[in-house]
Amino acid sequence: MIIRGNGKKILMTLVLMAALLVTTLSGAVLGTPAQAQAAGRTVTITSCVIQGGNVVVSAAASQVPAAADGVYYLYADEVYQDGPVGQVVATAPAGASAQFAFPLNNGTAENNLMRKFIVAVKQGSGMVQVSDEHYITNPEAIATQTSRRNDHGIKGILPHFAEASTFKDLGVAQMVYNLYLGDIVGPSADPALPTIEFPYCGAVYQFNTAEIAKYDAFVKWCSGNGFQLTMTIINNKTSRNADLIHPMSRDGHVCPGYAMNTKEPGGTAHLKAIATFLAARYSGTDGHGQVDNWVIGNEVNARTEWYHMSSANLELNVSEYVKAFRIFYNGIKSVNANARVYNSIDQEWGRKSNPGCFLSREYLDRFTYYMSREGNIDWGLSFHPYNSPLYDPYAWNQPSVWVRQDASTPYITIENIDVLTSYMSQPAYLAPNGQVRSISLSEIGYTSSFGEDLQAASIVYAYLMAASNPHIDAFILFREMDDAHEMQSHIAQGLKRTDGSLKPAYACYKALGTGNAASAKAIATQVIGQDVQTLVSQRVFQTRAGDGVR
Repeated sequence: MIIRGNGKKILMTLVLMAALLVTTLSGAVLGTPAQAQAAGRTVTITSCVIQGGNVVVSAAASQVPAAADGVYYLYADEVYQDGPVGQVVATAPAGASAQFAFPLNNGTAENNLMRKFIVAVKQGSGMVQVSDEHYITNPEAIATQTSRRNDHGIKGILPHFAEASTFKDLGVAQMVYNLYLGDIVGPSADPALPTIEFPYCGAVYQFNTAEIAKYDAFVKWCSGNGFQLTMTIINNKTSRNADLIHPMSRDGHVCPGYAMNTKEPGGTAHLKAIATFLAARYSGTDGHGQVDNWVIGNEVNARTEWYHMSSANLELNVSEYVKAFRIFYNGIKSVNANARVYNSIDQEWGRKSNPGCFLSREYLDRFTYYMSREGNIDWGLSFHPYNSPLYDPYAWNQPSVWVRQDASTPYITIENIDVLTSYMSQPAYLAPNGQVRSISLSEIGYTSSFGEDLQAASIVYAYLMAASNPHIDAFILFREMDDAHEMQSHIAQGLKRTDGSLKPAYACYKALGTGNAASAKAIATQVIGQDVQTLVSQRVFQTRAGDGVR
């Protein structure tokens, strides 16, 4: 079985090759996410949770707003609606505190699971919104297909072929795989395979059985061989999924991934059905295998490359992505409570290699702001700490102009990965339980174009850096085998050459995390010129001593 993976950003590589000739000042410090309400909204929704078959919403007012009839109205809006324009689902007396209760209606045409809620009052001839939006924050309360997670190690890889013997030989615990929405929707491409008909909330949605069968085979293969699976959902553009493409992504721009349609009723409803269908099919309870981790979009801050919208406005782009993320989070967690759901950003923390994209730090800050303001949930962070530039073979010695040991750094690579985990340890970024969120290095790799020994040493150093950090839950190498197209830009990140022969990095990666790790460390030490374990310990101490947040 051939495995499809991300093609990394060749344009970024070319731009950085030129940029290395110039010294650049970068990395202005941004503020942490604000928690304040929008101006003039004196009511705060303090909780929005499922209790039994109902939704219970609590609210408090710092100042009771004027209400013509003395009543608070709770509106349920679809994600594409703004203001008091949805359905009134409950009322309560206007006062310093209020509580609302109404049916969840899960699975019906009036399903409230993925809607957002606002409080409004009557003023003059109309309704006025007096609270920020808020989503249900415990969708897992209704999960019926919850499966035990397959957590048993951080070492992972993007496979080229599904050959269990290879990956058991490597000792990997995790796999990552891409799922393309444009391929799986619509009628079956194979007349011999009847189209999957999926009823959801009063409508029936079609899934392409021929494509779904390919994913079924891979997911089941991973589960059967004990590999934990992370699935990255990419909204590619085909003739089948026009309704899933955001209206601001329907220009002529060509790229692998487009923003999801959270602007129109049809596309939004379709996304809800897809989230529920995928979670149910790959919950591990119905014979199709289990996906433990879902990544919603790939490198979503890379606007022109992986999550395209014609808008260059950060606020608009993040707010639209948040809506899609909420849909998938609530859809997935309402089926399998133990699944984790991640966003995805790249290493361009404080410097853009492509002016059309957003800084990952800015994007993360605004994402966190919206998620906190509208109901904090247990989202995770998928991060890709590639070298800067991508073709640089030295993971342990990145150019100081690009990689620094504090949060003003232009890039976050494995060498300063503690900057990221320290940043995520700030109070504003913590999960609802007060702990640091799950952080997955779901895509990381090193080229052998300038020496296979350098690649091997970089992988050893990088793995040891990740393994020394208690906040990192996955270290997934990109990739098993070299890609000929990427090699044109000096990016040969496979553990195997294009003919399938093994590079030295293969044996090193195999040894890591086992009783034979000393052999890999010895190779890295010889290449680097100093003890690799000592170097890792020094890097970790250096960053943590300054806490990495400035």
